[in-house]
Amino acid sequence: MVLATMRGRFAPSPTGRMHLGNVRSALLGWLQARAAGGAFLLRIEDLDRARCRPQFLQDLYEDLRWLGLDWDETPLVQSERDGVYREAQAKLEREGLIYPCFCTRTEIARAASAPHGLSDEGPRYPGTCANLTAGQISERSRTRAPAYRFRARPGEVRFVDALMGPQVQDVQALVGDFVVRRNDGVASYQLAVVVDDAASGITHVLRGDDLLPSTPRQLQLYAALGLGAPAFLHVPLVLGEDGKRLAKRDGAFALAELRARGRPPEHVLGLLAAWSGLGDGGPVTLPALVARYRTDVLPRAPVVAREALLLDALGLR
Repeated sequence: MVLATMRGRFAPSPTGRMHLGNVRSALLGWLQARAAGGAFLLRIEDLDRARCRPQFLQDLYEDLRWLGLDWDETPLVQSERDGVYREAQAKLEREGLIYPCFCTRTEIARAASAPHGLSDEGPRYPGTCANLTAGQISERSRTRAPAYRFRARPGEVRFVDALMGPQVQDVQALVGDFVVRRNDGVASYQLAVVVDDAASGITHVLRGDDLLPSTPRQLQLYAALGLGAPAFLHVPLVLGEDGKRLAKRDGAFALAELRARGRPPEHVLGLLAAWSGLGDGGPVTLPALVARYRTDVLPRAPVVAREALLLDALGLR
């Protein structure tokens, strides 16, 4: 294991070709670590086995290598780590911090008192299964496999994001008790990311701000598992011309397509740097970006990626 003061990571899911929004997050995480003389790690988040494909994983590796974004250790692969997640779940269970939940999404939506869509998990979970007796659990288990929920602590969770500033959220009031293992037996994102970042000694997490609302849940899990939490920096997403976040189906913004068109990586880096307040859009090298990286110049608003401007900037038309 590489020993360094700062340890950052990039944790993609191989469910499609990486687009420039994904790659921008990878670049910024790499720059943050390298500018501090730290280590940069790669983790493959492939728990969604139905959507992950070996070809997408191979493309991901080739994309990162083509840009020069190297990593310092053998990547963690989440699909190989279920035993580790179950150990964390067992610890929470021994301490009475999780419980089986037999509710469907429809039942939660019907029972929830808060409006739909209040959190990224949908309606607030109303605690329907929080106090089932052993007999009730046994009876319900005969017909339905349970998920497992963490008993969210009441009260405000506070932290300071390195870019977005002070953050406050009452997890219990907004989300309610949240899932740490789904009813198909797969560990949830919230549990897996906490366990993996702690196991890797990650000190700094840089990721898209779509994950900012989930950070308080993760901080509660860090505390419950007795683990130290990293520092967080959430960057605004790159959006398409329709105002929606880029999707992996957006071919014009796929790095693999740009590679296939023969564009030099320095041209792509220049565009990503311009989107990040680190350049004027002209070709640039990684060493130059390491030298100029600063958190305070990163944009605090989403970037709109316009296809025509992208093609012009890369000399593709």
